[in-house]
Amino acid sequence: MDVVGVVTQHGYLMTAVVMFLAAIGLPLPVAIALLTAGAAAHQGLQPALVFALAWSASLAGDMLLFLGGRYTGWWLLAGMCRLSMNPEQCIFSSADSFYRKGPQTLLIAKFIPGLGTIAAPLAGSLNMRFTKFLRLMAVGEALYCGVWLTVGYLFYHFIRIISAWMASAGNALLLVLLFAAASYGLVVIFAIWRSRRFREIEKISAEGLRERIDGLAGDRVVVIADVRSHNYYDPGMHRIKNSIRVEPNRLQHEITALREFMAPECEIYLYCSCIRDTTSVRVAHELKMANCNAKVIEGGMKAWVRAGGEVELVPESDVQHLPRFD
Repeated sequence: MDVVGVVTQHGYLMTAVVMFLAAIGLPLPVAIALLTAGAAAHQGLQPALVFALAWSASLAGDMLLFLGGRYTGWWLLAGMCRLSMNPEQCIFSSADSFYRKGPQTLLIAKFIPGLGTIAAPLAGSLNMRFTKFLRLMAVGEALYCGVWLTVGYLFYHFIRIISAWMASAGNALLLVLLFAAASYGLVVIFAIWRSRRFREIEKISAEGLRERIDGLAGDRVVVIADVRSHNYYDPGMHRIKNSIRVEPNRLQHEITALREFMAPECEIYLYCSCIRDTTSVRVAHELKMANCNAKVIEGGMKAWVRAGGEVELVPESDVQHLPRFD
C-alpha cells in the first residue's frame, strides 16, 4: 500500500480527523500524519488547505478540552490519565511543568510528550481567560502543524522511499512489527520483574480495615494516609474520614513528618485512586525502607466508599490553591 498515495486521495479529511481526535486525547500518530500530508503536497494536495484544516481541527479539539477543564476541573484530568499506571504522577508531572512556565507553555505544549493533550484542560481549570488561551494556543498549533508539514514537504523523497518500501516489503514489514511487539512484551516483563520488590507489601480490604478499626482497643493508634495528589487541588473533594495527607511527590519530607507515628503500637494504612494501587504500594515500600511498616487499602478510595466507610470533605486548610491565570 502506497501510504503517500492514499493520503493524496483522502488527505484533507484524514488529516482533519486525526488532528481533532488526537487533540481530544486519543493516542494517534499526529507527527506521522502531518509528515505524510506534507509529502503528499507534492502529489496534488494544496499545502495551505492542509495546514488550515490541520490547524483548525486541532484547535477545535483544544477548545473543547479547555471548556471541559473550566467546568469539570481536575475530574477531566483524572479521567484522561486513568489509563496511566499512576494517574497522580501523570497529572502532577504535566501540571508542574505548566505551573512553572506559566501560560506561555501553550506555545510549545504540543512539542512536549504528555503535556500536549493535557495543557488545554489545565488552562481551563486554572481559569485562564478564553481569549488569552485561544491566542496562545492558536500560535502554538500553527507552529506545531507548520513545522511537521514543512519537514514532510522538504523530505518528500525520503518519505516516498519509506512509503514504497512499506508497500513492497510485505512479510518483511510484518516481521518488523512482530519484532516490535515482542520487544514491547519484553519491556513489560522486565517491568513486572522489577516490581517484585513490592510483592512483600501487605494489603488489606476496605471491609477488613473497617472491622479492624471497630475491634481495636483504645490504646491502639490507627493512621490512614491519603497518598493522592490531585484530590487536594479542587475544593469539594472527599477523603476517608480522619485520614491525613502524605504527598507522594515529596515523600522524603513526608517520612520525616510521619516518624512520630512510627511507634510499634501504631498501624499505618495507605490509599490512593490509581490502577493496582500503584502509588500506595510505592509509598508503602519507601516507608518500609525507612523502618515503618504500612499496609495498603486494596482498591483505594473507591473500595472504601463501596464498603460504606465514612468520608469527609478535604479541609479547606489542606486544599492547595493553584495560580489563577486570569
